[in-house]
Amino acid sequence: MLLWLNGPFGVGKTTTSTLLRHARPDVRVFDPELVGYLLRRLIPEPVDDFQDWPAWRVLVAETAAVLWKHYGALVVAPMSLLREDYATEIFTRLRRRGVPQLHVVLHAEPATLAQRIRNDTVETGAVQWRLDSLPRYQSALRWLQREAILIDTTHLTKAEVAAAVDAVLPRTAGVDGPQDQA
Repeated sequence: MLLWLNGPFGVGKTTTSTLLRHARPDVRVFDPELVGYLLRRLIPEPVDDFQDWPAWRVLVAETAAVLWKHYGALVVAPMSLLREDYATEIFTRLRRRGVPQLHVVLHAEPATLAQRIRNDTVETGAVQWRLDSLPRYQSALRWLQREAILIDTTHLTKAEVAAAVDAVLPRTAGVDGPQDQA
């Protein structure tokens, strides 16, 4: 299965993915941002967000599908995907490829999220960009609540967030892989 781990920038998607990978042998983490970095070297047209390139959306879905099919694993994609039309495009493409999916949003209250972003010691250069992106997340929250499982991380530790995500996963998520898709 593909687990799309969504939410605002700085909420802990990458950390949660790493904790899941360490806890479960069937997890492969696929960072869709890497596709964007590749495309920035190949596509001359500048964009503020590489998700705006149609090629990014196609390649993310295709790469995730190939990884799932090859490994028969739980593929976790930690990526803020805040445009509903882009999410629909990617998830529809995955569905057509036979990839079972689960869309989970890690949420935190705005004040908590801002504090986490300011206290981040890993990506200090992204602090202002992440803070500036919070209104985009707030605007997307209505459709995200409708289309995904929302986990409120406001009062949870990193380990508790990973456990909450793990708890919503089917116990056989990806272990038997694509053979079950007959």
